[in-house]
Amino acid sequence: MALLCVVSAAHAGLTPELDKALHDATYIYVQSQRKSGEWSKPAEIWFHVEGGKVYVGTRPTSWRVKRIGWKRSKARIAVGKADGPSFVAQAEVVKDAEVERRMMEDYAKKYPDGWKTHEQAFRDGFKSGERVLVRYTPE
Repeated sequence: MALLCVVSAAHAGLTPELDKALHDATYIYVQSQRKSGEWSKPAEIWFHVEGGKVYVGTRPTSWRVKRIGWKRSKARIAVGKADGPSFVAQAEVVKDAEVERRMMEDYAKKYPDGWKTHEQAFRDGFKSGERVLVRYTPE
């Protein structure tokens, strides 16, 4: 089983250490790439990990989503803290109701206090399009 986890993480573009850090962390800090090539300010965000990929639910008006639409899909993701271990990933907006469902189940466990406040906005937002699912695939 341990070998399977190592192979799975390596295949996904993550070192075993980064994969473990992602599964242990509460937050990630996402930086999208500006037109100049510089990274944006790190944004602390809730996240879900599945299959070696990182998922977030966000508004389509966020800079991270706008930059994806402008074909600037490269992102830097720091794990646990803004200057924590990091990796570069390719971002894309995806539509996957099953991942959304599993992500919200994960959020309910990982962020119990905040989830009570934000649950309905996430659920309604995914239905209305006021929230989108962003998948980060490590390079």
